[in-house]
Amino acid sequence: MTIPTSSDPRDKQTMFAAAPTAAASFSVPHAVQTALAPNEIVILLLRPSILYVPLSSLGTLAASVVIATTLAYAATLNWCPWNESSAIAVGIIVASVRLAWAWLDWVTHVFVLTDRRVIARRGILRTALYEAPLVRIQNTIVVQSLRERIFGLGTIGFATAGRGTFDAFWESVSAPFTVHGKVLETIQRYGRK
Repeated sequence: MTIPTSSDPRDKQTMFAAAPTAAASFSVPHAVQTALAPNEIVILLLRPSILYVPLSSLGTLAASVVIATTLAYAATLNWCPWNESSAIAVGIIVASVRLAWAWLDWVTHVFVLTDRRVIARRGILRTALYEAPLVRIQNTIVVQSLRERIFGLGTIGFATAGRGTFDAFWESVSAPFTVHGKVLETIQRYGRK
């Protein structure tokens, strides 16, 4: 399945592999396009699952319920200057702000697998662009937290030669074992020359 991303000459060779998780419903972001070589082929272009937004916010969402409940209870006391509606509004505002921040974080996450390298981009205020040539990828791992496993998600980690830890992660990817298989296939095909 070939999908041109733009009329930019650097993108003429860009292709997307058909994968159950890699719906090419968004184009390669400019920050990533500028890092690609003119004839580099994009094999996978992913974002975390949209479930990343609520799942990454669970702690704050739970805290906003506790805050709203505590404030609502305090509103029943005679000395309290606010009412129950105000308490609930505070909880909703806290939850909404956290979900909005998580959505912005989700939008900035982009995971790219090309015929030459693995790329992970993320960040709202401070962005980070990780890239490693396929020939340097020594280890990969699929990790599923309980909440990711419940929703069929997982995180894929990459370690390069000479490092004792994993350098980058593709977080909350749908069908992680299918994506991991595509990554391994690409490393075998293009990275072991």
